[in-house]
This record gives sequence, C-alpha cells and structure tokens, in this order.
Amino acid sequence: MLSNLTRIQNRKTGRSSSWDTSGRNADRWIIPPKSSAVLADIAGPAQITHLWMTQLNHYRECLLKITYDDLPYPSVCVPLGDFFCLGHGMVNSFQSALFTASTFFPYQFNKPCALNCYAPMPFAKRAVVELVNESDEPHGQYFYVDYETFAQFPQDCGYFHAEFRRANPFGGWGPEVTVNCPEVDVVNAERTAWDNNYVLLETQGRGHYIGCNLSVTNFTRNWWGEGDDMIWVDGYKWPPDLHGTGSEDYFNQAWGMQPNAFMRNGSSLFEGFTVPAAAIELYRGDSGYQTSYVFHLENPVRFTQEIKATIEIGHANHLGNEISSVAYWYADRPVKVVEVPEVTRRLPVRRDNTGQWQDDPERACPMKPVSLTDEMKTVKANWAKTHPG
Repeated sequence: MLSNLTRIQNRKTGRSSSWDTSGRNADRWIIPPKSSAVLADIAGPAQITHLWMTQLNHYRECLLKITYDDLPYPSVCVPLGDFFCLGHGMVNSFQSALFTASTFFPYQFNKPCALNCYAPMPFAKRAVVELVNESDEPHGQYFYVDYETFAQFPQDCGYFHAEFRRANPFGGWGPEVTVNCPEVDVVNAERTAWDNNYVLLETQGRGHYIGCNLSVTNFTRNWWGEGDDMIWVDGYKWPPDLHGTGSEDYFNQAWGMQPNAFMRNGSSLFEGFTVPAAAIELYRGDSGYQTSYVFHLENPVRFTQEIKATIEIGHANHLGNEISSVAYWYADRPVKVVEVPEVTRRLPVRRDNTGQWQDDPERACPMKPVSLTDEMKTVKANWAKTHPG
C-alpha cells in the first residue's frame, strides 16, 4: 500500500455521497421502510477504494449489497453492521487493516457509529452499491463511496465478495456437556467433520479467501471456542489442506480471546466487557456477545476450483450457541453469495429484565442438527445418567 503512494498513475478519483445537492445541510438520505436505495452506480473499469457510512440504527435490519457487471445477483450481501465486523446489531470502536469503527456508545445496540471499509473492490464494467432497508421504520444514512477509474481492467484482478451466514442456534450434539471435560474429547474427523462443522465459506471458482468475522452469542457463559478451523481446497480429502488447533488460535490469539483489536486479528466486540451503567438494563454482568475477526492478507487461502472453510463449534461441534459469520474473498469473476436469512431471523438474541436469554422463535434460524456418531451418542447417554436434571 505505501509503495503505491509514490506512483503517479493514470487514474481518476471519484465519489458518490449523501451530500445535500440543494446546498443546505440535510446530508443524509432517508430510505423508507421495506425499500432500497442505490448509493453508487459506477462505470468501469474501476475499483471502489473506501466506504464510509454512519447511521443511528438498523445494523441487522439493513443489507449492504454490491452487484458487479450487470449480473442478476449480488456478490456482496451482508447486514450492515456485520459487513464492518460488528455483530449482534451492536456498536463499538475498533481498528483493523480492512475495517474500522468509531462510536461514543460502546457495547450498545442501535446507537450512532462511524463505519469504514478499505478493502479494494475492482470491477470491469459496472458496480452498483445498494442499501436495503428491511426494517419497519425509515432509515437515515450518511455515506461516502470513494472509487478510482482505470484505463484498462487488469487481467489478474479479482472481484471482492462477502457473504453472511447464521445458525441460531447451532445444532450441536451435546450443549449440556461441559467444555473441555474428558467426556467431550470425542473423534471429529473425515466426513463427520466435513458434514458437521460450521461453514464459514463454501464456493466454487478460482480465487483466494482473505478471512472472516465470527459472532457468538454465548448462552452458557462458558468458553465458546475449542473448535478447530478446517479448510478444504479444491475438494474433499483427509486431512484437510489447512487444519487448525482451536477457535482462538484461528483468530491468531491463544488461551481464549483478549480485549484487543489488532490490524489483522482480534475482537471488535469482547464478551468480557463490563456493560456501561447507561445500558445495564440490556443485560447483567459481562455482555456474552463476542465478535472476532481474522484477515489472511499475507497468507490468503488460494483455490482453483472450490473452497470449503469451516470451524468446529466447540470440540467436535458439541455446543449450541448462536453463531453468525461473514466470509471475505476474491474471485476471478463475480459469483452469487448465499441468501441472507429474512430480517426477523437475523435479529440479535436479547436478554430479559433478569438477564436471561430470551427464547424468541421468530428470531430462530436453526441449522440442521449435527449428525451423531456412536461415540457421541454414548457420551450423551452417560452424561444424562451422571448429571440428572
């Protein structure tokens, strides 16, 4: 990046923004309920170089969509907050290489926050950036979409992609079994892992995976990790091409997650944070909400046919927390991302006035239950005998 600052290039800089074209100071757009607005429509060859957005609320209700080259499907389609590495409809200040956020209201839902993305997004013909307001209220949005045009689209340029997935709850085989106890140390290998692990990204084509964010609603308030990342490149085999050693290890930390946000990895939301007194009615004690991120900027995972990036949710997928994620990658051509769950099925899990997690069927977005091996069935049966009630 810094070396490019010295190069005088034949490019033109442009911006689409929400500025008040009347010359007055009403510099935000109001997007009516259940409608969308085109924030930028840019002719290529060009690349988006920076997104800045700020708003009061609707971090899960609004979707950020980017469609390339007049295709009938988006290659980016992610809830607004999650795209910028802030899960749960919650805001916080943090800094990373690709995303930053700044707010006066840390660890609170639906409060003002500035969001930035610096991931380059090149395209050959056209890019349309939309914001879709799926809430029941008008949505106010300030924004910049900065870009630069080229004389010619580079042959080796990839298209930026981002997709959102959610499991509320994850269908773990033994959420009642204590994390890290000897009983839970069962085998998770071969096709069992391929079929049962939480999927961060599964796509076909040629490109490279550059990282993700993972948001956890920690129902048990125990350690939510202890799950290995497993990434398969260009088809199934055992062991996978990349096999990790634990959830926090994949996010380049150790012995749990810590309250820091580094350039390539860290916690944009740290569950151990003590909630401000002004927000104490939302929950009791520490938050129970975590968002972790990792970016493979120097070590992208390259694929030529397909990729399946996964992670265990607890060792051998025994936990039953709520899990949401965003995967980021570049591909040699625009591909369609997975469908985002309908708006009510992606809203955050909340607490009641006693601090207990609310059981709200309308917000449920369950994944298929993990397929139990004989060993898992035995552990569950024995646990029920030794831990009645």
